[in-house]
Amino acid sequence: MSTLTARDLMTPDVVTVPPETPVVAVARLLAERGISAVPVLDKAGKVMGIVTEADLIRRLAGAEDQPVGWLRSLFSDPGDQAARYARTHGSTAEEIMTEHVVSVTEADTAPHIAHLMEEKGIRRVLVLQDGRLKGIVSRADLLRALVSPPKEEGELSDERIRQAVLAAMRKEPWADTFYTLVEVRDGVVEFHGFMRTEQVRRGLKVLAEQVPGVKGVEDNTQPMPTYLYAGM
Repeated sequence: MSTLTARDLMTPDVVTVPPETPVVAVARLLAERGISAVPVLDKAGKVMGIVTEADLIRRLAGAEDQPVGWLRSLFSDPGDQAARYARTHGSTAEEIMTEHVVSVTEADTAPHIAHLMEEKGIRRVLVLQDGRLKGIVSRADLLRALVSPPKEEGELSDERIRQAVLAAMRKEPWADTFYTLVEVRDGVVEFHGFMRTEQVRRGLKVLAEQVPGVKGVEDNTQPMPTYLYAGM
């Protein structure tokens, strides 16, 4: 997955709308196409924002909004109130759209995109180049990346794989490179020595599996003896 980029994952043919598109038409478009969002482009093809299902639901819910009381209005920002009013009562795509768009470039990797989605709590990112839309990457695209076969890489020697596993272990505070030894035979990582806990055993297996060139993992360790714990 780490070798895949937005260029590999994105849907290039994205449905878009101009800013003056009526809200009802946007809602109908999403329903008919089975999509959850649509970018808004100006006449020059630049991205202005995006209308999502959440924006449409917020617009629908706005019909039930009650006027803000005078006491609450004293502590509310007038600009924020006006912006919410426009988004919950607007009649065009431009008036209800989310203006702050999270975007990536075609070269950004799948892990970076996944991190952005997790951090921002969003379901898709736009792929932009100089402000122009190149495609869109959704959560579904990332899930497909998980099951995609990795790109072919040159065969790595057992010693290079061993060094890579040790380097990865040194980055993790829970991994022990003193009492847990690493050997690699024909691409299969073998752990020997002692293992502190079952959780560490599982963690090391996953860690080793992420190293390029690893074909399998064998755990030949034993539980950490009590006398060794006393010296740690």
